[in-house]
Amino acid sequence: MKPDSTEPNILVQSSAVDLGDMFPEYAKTNINQVAGKYFGHLSSASVYVTRDGITYRCTVNMQMGALKMMTGEAKNKDVYAAFRAALQKTAKQLRRSKRELREDKAARTDKDMLLREGTAPRRTRSRSEEAAPPANDEGDYRVAAE
Repeated sequence: MKPDSTEPNILVQSSAVDLGDMFPEYAKTNINQVAGKYFGHLSSASVYVTRDGITYRCTVNMQMGALKMMTGEAKNKDVYAAFRAALQKTAKQLRRSKRELREDKAARTDKDMLLREGTAPRRTRSRSEEAAPPANDEGDYRVAAE
């Protein structure tokens, strides 16, 4: 498969583990999916798998735009499970950084005041309402009884 110039640089490598043909494609597909979900512009990503006794250690690094490098690392007896766990940790970091950026914006005080006061405009009393005393049921009955 010829690398496309618009496709981000995703590197999947291992020093002593044979990853086969399917794992790199699986890793690239999942990384692109996570990148599209949170920020959309993936600058670079790398997946590194090593053998640690009977388990695999997987490290996922993702660089999104101008943000700092996000890193997740996990161990498991299955390579795919270790990769998914490391990718989830990286995705959690991306989600938190996106929330920080979204909540960093200043609050709109004019909009906030409108919401607190209600959106209906204030009603002014007309002169006829001011002159007439408020109607009272008891007062009406007293007048009718006299």
